[in-house]
Amino acid sequence: MKRTIISILMGCLLMGSTYAKSIVCYFSCTGNSKTLAQSAAKALDADMFEIVPEVPYTSADIDWHNSDSRSSNECNDKTSRPAIKSKIDLSKYDTVILAFPIWWNSAPKIMWNFVEQNDLSGKTVVPICTSGSSSIAGAERDLKAAASKNAVWKPGKRFTSSTSVAELKKYFDEVLK
Repeated sequence: MKRTIISILMGCLLMGSTYAKSIVCYFSCTGNSKTLAQSAAKALDADMFEIVPEVPYTSADIDWHNSDSRSSNECNDKTSRPAIKSKIDLSKYDTVILAFPIWWNSAPKIMWNFVEQNDLSGKTVVPICTSGSSSIAGAERDLKAAASKNAVWKPGKRFTSSTSVAELKKYFDEVLK
């Protein structure tokens, strides 16, 4: 009898862990958002997918002091959607974490392209970002507007690249309950 109960409990645990499948989809130029994404994936025991631009960004491209840099021009162009090198099938995932830097008070336009290209309907979406000082509010608003209308968006948060796995786990436990 004891073995039967243990077997049933183990089966429930295994079923529960395969049902809520998560993935962290991230874009990073300097490595800060990648480090955050890796910690988030560890906190959730999630898969990872790097959003890689077809044309890589150089340090000159992301120089926000230069109003004529590539990133400045993309951020100022409402129609800009940098091409993404590879695609992903998100159908097997229930939860999608979007990790990215903040550029000019929003998400980089490649993130807009990612949420427009991928059907997030029925998925729980949690944006997280890195930034020296900017809030995630503009990025949340913009990505939510660009994405599938039937996604379930949870409140995002700004973190540093050095945020611990434990702190991220605590955040996800709270926001995903």
